[in-house]
Amino acid sequence: MFELNVDMGIDLGTASVLVYVKNKGIVLNEPSVVALDKNTDKILAVGEEARQMLGRTPGNIVAIRPLRDGVISDFEVTERMLKYFIQKTCGNRRIFKPRIIVCVPSGVTQVEKRAVIDAANMAGSRKTYLIEEPVAAAIGAGLDISKPIGNIVVDIGGGTTDVAVISLGGIVVSSSIKIAGDKFDEAIIRYMRKKYNLLIGERTAEEMKIRIGSAFPTMNGNSMEVRGRNLVSGLPKTHEITSMEMIEALDEPISAIVESIHWVIEKSPPELAADISNNGIVLTGGGALLNGLDKLLSQKIGTPVMVADDPVSCVAIGTGKALEALDTLEGSLITTKGS
Repeated sequence: MFELNVDMGIDLGTASVLVYVKNKGIVLNEPSVVALDKNTDKILAVGEEARQMLGRTPGNIVAIRPLRDGVISDFEVTERMLKYFIQKTCGNRRIFKPRIIVCVPSGVTQVEKRAVIDAANMAGSRKTYLIEEPVAAAIGAGLDISKPIGNIVVDIGGGTTDVAVISLGGIVVSSSIKIAGDKFDEAIIRYMRKKYNLLIGERTAEEMKIRIGSAFPTMNGNSMEVRGRNLVSGLPKTHEITSMEMIEALDEPISAIVESIHWVIEKSPPELAADISNNGIVLTGGGALLNGLDKLLSQKIGTPVMVADDPVSCVAIGTGKALEALDTLEGSLITTKGS
């Protein structure tokens, strides 16, 4: 019997969108940015091409990030972006509409969930499922969440950090805070402004975070030259910034993440807290790649901390694997039929 399998899992992130197609793996990883012509309302670019335009567009072109803090802030643009990615993945000549599973942060409201479902349905989904990010991240990291053993996952994305204790396929205690990769960038921008009177853009801050960002002191720190506009003279200026300075710049958002983990562990049942002490914490998401973050969390929390093998792709891989195990995860999924 002929069957065209187009089931897909989508990690609809604030910073990037990853698409996992059943039996193929991750087939798309693009920034969640859309460039629009304001005069004609026509999409000019989506993904990486649009990201290159951030902060560099003329008056009639605007580069939009339609998701903020893990939720949809511009519904229409999100729908058009999803439609573009689905067509790019499946092709325009697809025979069947795909079944799609989309991940959402653990703290989203019913209204925000409905917005994601509606956007996916209008973008061409036959049937839409939602899965909470920590559950997807745990599955993608290779944890067996079906057993009565407590696992704690910290998923640091672009807009939100989700901390959850998972046991028997569901979330026991969770916390979702709107402090993650974007707030790291904002903290770097504030630091440069305060210490050096230097105004830098989001893309420069992100580059600093990736190249020299650090959460824990190391013997051989890196440095890089940062160019921006001097707020006193109004002229371009260059400063050399070290990774030790980045520790200072990122202290506030990282402290908030540590507090969130503390709170979740405190609220966990004693038996699961004992499991956490034995099994440690698993870090996923792009923020897990911040140099020394695992060492800092291990020191602050007092338990082992491991970074997943492929932290950026964990949620996307988990959403894909969840499609193959809907019976097991039924309690963690919200289902709604497409229009």
